[in-house]
Amino acid sequence: MKNTRAKGRVASIAGIAVVGLMLASCSSGSSASNDAKSGQDSRGPITYVQGKDNSNVVRPLIAKWNKAHGSEKVTFKEQSDQADQQHDDLVQHFQAKDDNYDVVDVDVVWTAEFAAKSWLTPLTGDMAIDTSKLLPSTVKTATYNDTLYAAPQTSDGALLYYRKDLVKTPPTTWDEMMKDCSIAKDAGIGCYAGQFAKYEGLTVNASEAINGAGGAVLNGSGKPDVDTSDAKAGLQKLVDAFQDGNIPKEAITYQEEQGRQAFEDGKLLFLRNWPYVYSLAKTDGSSKVKDTFGIAPIPGADGVGASTLGGHNAAISVYSKHKATAHDFLEFLISNDTQKFFATQGSLAPVVGDLYTDEELTAKLPYLPTLLESIKSAEPRPVTPFYPAVTKAIQDNTYAALKGSKSVDSAMQDMQAALTSATDGSGN
Repeated sequence: MKNTRAKGRVASIAGIAVVGLMLASCSSGSSASNDAKSGQDSRGPITYVQGKDNSNVVRPLIAKWNKAHGSEKVTFKEQSDQADQQHDDLVQHFQAKDDNYDVVDVDVVWTAEFAAKSWLTPLTGDMAIDTSKLLPSTVKTATYNDTLYAAPQTSDGALLYYRKDLVKTPPTTWDEMMKDCSIAKDAGIGCYAGQFAKYEGLTVNASEAINGAGGAVLNGSGKPDVDTSDAKAGLQKLVDAFQDGNIPKEAITYQEEQGRQAFEDGKLLFLRNWPYVYSLAKTDGSSKVKDTFGIAPIPGADGVGASTLGGHNAAISVYSKHKATAHDFLEFLISNDTQKFFATQGSLAPVVGDLYTDEELTAKLPYLPTLLESIKSAEPRPVTPFYPAVTKAIQDNTYAALKGSKSVDSAMQDMQAALTSATDGSGN
């Protein structure tokens, strides 16, 4: 993670679909093609690589797979819970041509980067998978240059968690939410938090603020467009909320988990976060809000806000020696049973569209219709092999504005220049 708001605008996490098609030069040619084809008929043990399994979703699934595939067992390689560290770990192993990283979990914004560097096996021919039942928006995140390079595994859209014992009706606009901060003050707790540490989550939150105010990180032609009155107004709202205390000063250090923990501890009235929080806030023994929180779409300027489309895809490394097994494991991950387990065990957003209206699931997870609204109206992140430079431009300048070391005007002017450098490849 929505933005009902800017349908025709390509804008998100950074805001949009960048022009990331400037890259054939990133390919390593025939050797990469040979690597991708090697092992497509081969079966055997494989390793699945993913970030920290906070909700104990991966291990039970792998145990289920291994029980049915005695000679094709999957070993789980668990990474840290930090997205930047996960990314760097994958890059290092790809560069080393490590054949032990068979199937890798990639954030949706990494797919283009890794595909452009010829590290992912195209899911074509014998490697093709059926995507007809999947949400179209999720398939787009796994596609680069009109070729599918990964299997959408989970989607994501932002949700607003709120204390329904203190706020009877959730705010539908940012200004309404800020007015409700008087309730938080009277209760002696913080009002609102998102993810404001200088990392990928800040890019998401900045994009949502900009898009939700009617601005865009990139325009419809994929060009940087943050030096505008609407984009500035979106960032200004975050800056103002920090300055007046509606966002607690400690939230400048928050990533997803710090915000979740603060909300579960009863220290926040509102929290912008992902669906995974729902299950934990309901079941954690230490959660003080398990019976007193509700969920709603994130608020924007005039209604539902502009969530960033999140999620993860599963891809096959070109260096895997057992791609036939890896292919079948991808199909296992997108099966209805697995997708239901992702939702019920970890509050992870399914990529199978029909599950959002499944009676059994919606009875257990009443937030699913709200989440689908968020995902359908979400803005995609830039599809570009230069994404690391794009997100850095957003993070650096947003953080400076939130800390008060740059004015919003200066931050947006500097962001515009850095994004221009990033998207034309000159900053890489």
